[in-house]
Amino acid sequence: MVRNLFFLLSITSLIVIIFLAQVWPYAWWLSGLVLPFILLGLYDINQSRSTIPRIFPVIGRLRYFLESIRPEIQQYFVESDINGIPVNREFRSLVYQRAKGVRDTRPFGTLFDVYRPGYEWLNQSMSPLPVAKEETRVIFGGHQCSQPYAASHLNISAMSYGALSQHAILALNKGARLGGFAHNTGEGGLSPYHLQHGGDLIWQIGTGYFGCRDDQGNFHPALFQEKANLAQVKMIEIKISQGAKPGHGGILPAAKLTEEIAQIRQVSMGHDVVSPPAHTAFTTPEELLHFVAQLRDLSNGKPVGFKLCLGHRSDFLGICKAMTQTGILPDFITIDGGEGGTGAAPVELTNSVGTPLRDALWFVHNALRGIGVRDKVRLIASGKHFSAFHIIRSLALGADTINSARGMMFALGCIQSRQCNANTCPTGIATQDPRRYKQLNIENKGRRVAEYHHRTIHALLELVATAGLETPSQVEPRHLLHRVDGPDIRSYDEIYKSLDDGCLLTTATEPVNWQHDWMRASPTSWH
Repeated sequence: MVRNLFFLLSITSLIVIIFLAQVWPYAWWLSGLVLPFILLGLYDINQSRSTIPRIFPVIGRLRYFLESIRPEIQQYFVESDINGIPVNREFRSLVYQRAKGVRDTRPFGTLFDVYRPGYEWLNQSMSPLPVAKEETRVIFGGHQCSQPYAASHLNISAMSYGALSQHAILALNKGARLGGFAHNTGEGGLSPYHLQHGGDLIWQIGTGYFGCRDDQGNFHPALFQEKANLAQVKMIEIKISQGAKPGHGGILPAAKLTEEIAQIRQVSMGHDVVSPPAHTAFTTPEELLHFVAQLRDLSNGKPVGFKLCLGHRSDFLGICKAMTQTGILPDFITIDGGEGGTGAAPVELTNSVGTPLRDALWFVHNALRGIGVRDKVRLIASGKHFSAFHIIRSLALGADTINSARGMMFALGCIQSRQCNANTCPTGIATQDPRRYKQLNIENKGRRVAEYHHRTIHALLELVATAGLETPSQVEPRHLLHRVDGPDIRSYDEIYKSLDDGCLLTTATEPVNWQHDWMRASPTSWH
């Protein structure tokens, strides 16, 4: 009886209204308030699709309403400043404040428990240096490259037009131009919105070869050459895998596919755009490096590298062996963390596949040291970077520069509603609905992206000077400390063991814990 209480009250109310109408004709208007609930209750009792409304007619539907607003309730009323996920409010607020150019300081001490296991910090010097007035740039492009690029330490990570709206892409690129840093296109191809404001671009080529593919979806050299030689394109990145879904091709839901995006990507309408899981232009480590050389040649000597989420260690060591045998080196390698990013992905891949960023970054850094080429290949870390300390931490683990996707999305106004894959983004960033994305002010948001970058780089230079260093490139593992448990505190160089330069090239110096993966690695096969 109790479970049907609301439904029974509605029926009772209708009966009362019928009797009341005998003496007061206007009472019939009141039936409009209860009749919909009665009809809905009758429908709930007789439908068989959902159990809860059938058992609890009308009132049971309140569950679905509450469930639909649960993320908002959680974010605004339940979570604290430091326990929100995937990105807590402390860092979301930091990005918002820096992007808006307002005060970003904190009173009354840190909110973090500095005595918990896992807490990390940077030690300051007894003789800190003056803060540098300008950021030193990082040069990309080795001896095999004739058009090197001087990059900022913080750049926009790969996000495609299609995943993001045209206004979001325009604002990001405008910010990149104003701030003098690079904007990675994502695998969705070069769109007019990437090119309109003139910001520096890293053109990403994924397994779908969008923008440079033939009718069968294979790589088309002539189409690539035409776009790669645009002055705005500064570097080329081959995407092997990404942290959100390693081993799985990119996904653009059909709901977000427009005629314009389909034309840019050279695909048909009406279905999800799913990139193949693997490339067709190469199938072995040696072929990958020859593809790198081919793209470098077609782009007239621009820096070319590849992006991956580290999987089998022997797979990457196979690329290292191929480097030593072919003499072909990528100009850079981007390491994406298995903790995922902005891309929509199957839950199992997001949660449980791929090496986390810090472990992967340190491994790749040491693998390149082990074959004696670390000074010739730049490393880009792509992961959760919001503050200058996050950047410092990745620099200490071997990165030369940092890519940030979610940080830049917050600078655009992202509220972490996590509707990126549903075309219902409430801020107009990750949607193709013109009613939403046209409300995103390109000029204003572009300035905010540039301001966030500027103030974060300034904070980075402050941290570097505080540690008694002159440039970010001087950050080493010894500068960071990690609380293991209680009073057990270790520096990064105690936790992360470095390989000697060139030690993998001779069996006499080959580290024991690397021998198994090194022996399995092949330059001619990933299988």
